[in-house]
Amino acid sequence: MGLLDNLKAKLAPAKDKASHFAQQHEDKVDKLQHGIDKAARVVDEKTKGKYSDKIQTGTGRAKGAMDRFVHPDAMGGTTPGMGGTTPGPTAPTRPEGPPPAS
Repeated sequence: MGLLDNLKAKLAPAKDKASHFAQQHEDKVDKLQHGIDKAARVVDEKTKGKYSDKIQTGTGRAKGAMDRFVHPDAMGGTTPGMGGTTPGPTAPTRPEGPPPAS
C-alpha cells in the first residue's frame, strides 16, 4: 500500500465524522454556500468581470465539494455510520492515443 493509500485510510474516520457533522448542520452549510455566491459576486464586480469564468469555476467546485460532503451517499462517497468509503478506480486510467515513444 502506498503512502497516499495509508493517508486516506487514516483520515477516513475523521472524514466520516466531519461529514456526519455537516449533515446535522445542513442549514448552516446552505448559508455558507450563499456566502460563497455573495463573495463571488463582490469579487467579480471588483475585477469588472475580468475573471468571471475563473470565479464561476471556483465557486462551482467549492459548492460541489460541500454538496459531496453533506450528501456523500448520493454522490458515491462515504456512507454515514459505515466507517468507510465506496471503492473508486484502483489505478489511474491512461489517456487514449498512441503509446509514449521510448
